[in-house]
Amino acid sequence: MLAIAALAVTGWAQQAAATEYPLPPADSRLIGENVTTVVPDNKRPLEDIAARYKVGLLGMLEANPGTDPWLPKAGSELTIPQQMLLPDTKREGIVVNIAELRLYYYPKGEDKVIVYPIGIGQQGAITPSTVTSISQKIPNPTWTPTPNIRKRYAEKGIKLPGVIPAGPDNPMGLYAMRLAYGKGHYLIHGTNADFGIGMRVSSGCIRLRPDDIQTLFNNVPEGTRVQVINQPVKYAVEPDGKRYIEVHQPLSRYEGEDPQTKAIPLTVALKRFMNSKESDKAVIKEALSRRSGMPVLANAGTPAPQVMPPQQVNNAADTAPQS
Repeated sequence: MLAIAALAVTGWAQQAAATEYPLPPADSRLIGENVTTVVPDNKRPLEDIAARYKVGLLGMLEANPGTDPWLPKAGSELTIPQQMLLPDTKREGIVVNIAELRLYYYPKGEDKVIVYPIGIGQQGAITPSTVTSISQKIPNPTWTPTPNIRKRYAEKGIKLPGVIPAGPDNPMGLYAMRLAYGKGHYLIHGTNADFGIGMRVSSGCIRLRPDDIQTLFNNVPEGTRVQVINQPVKYAVEPDGKRYIEVHQPLSRYEGEDPQTKAIPLTVALKRFMNSKESDKAVIKEALSRRSGMPVLANAGTPAPQVMPPQQVNNAADTAPQS
């Protein structure tokens, strides 16, 4: 995955901001609509399309299995996973679901939710589940690698300095927000590399694209509640009776563990949802196996909805010079 992320940066011409959605009623959790797009003949990687549509790279690969992340086939049709279920948690402050590599921000007093794709901790450095808050906002941060981080890098033959100063070479980017968790080693921050969003590439911190962290930094006050969860399966019964299940690949914990086949623990509540006479058990079983990262309609005897028709990626962006 690190290799995919590193190669995906080639030719990334443009960054994108997060996506805003109207906040649904308290008894509803479904937001957004999936769309499809046609891959332009511009010899650019999948990350280029993911960034323009404001989604993460692994989310694109979940929705479009078998797609070449380095050079998706020109003229092929891709699903853009812009529909999702809100996490079944308190709608306050920031909610991070590391399993789906998304950050949800609920601005206080506003009837909307803003969704950001994120990068998270790699194997051996999983971002911990917790309820905490923003303890400090740091413009132009320096980076002080922890002993564990220096050890991991040393095992790869890389010797890190004690402190990396603020500036363009700092892997934390230009903005950071420290979490009031543990010794304060976990942060929500930017990056100096135009890859890794929607990937497991950090040392446990939550990483955003530069434009996204700048916007979040400027709008989130210190003291804001932050909840980090790890829920690969979300499900909901909407007010109109429609039942949805959204399944993401669970986070692998060691090298060689396949997240596409790794067992997903089933909670008592999820089993109740699955075994309801209103649920199509075959559809749910297929969703748990397919792990598309998109909501699937799971009412008994009801056909699944179709995504919106194809659209071409923005032509102006397609003709921008490659970096």
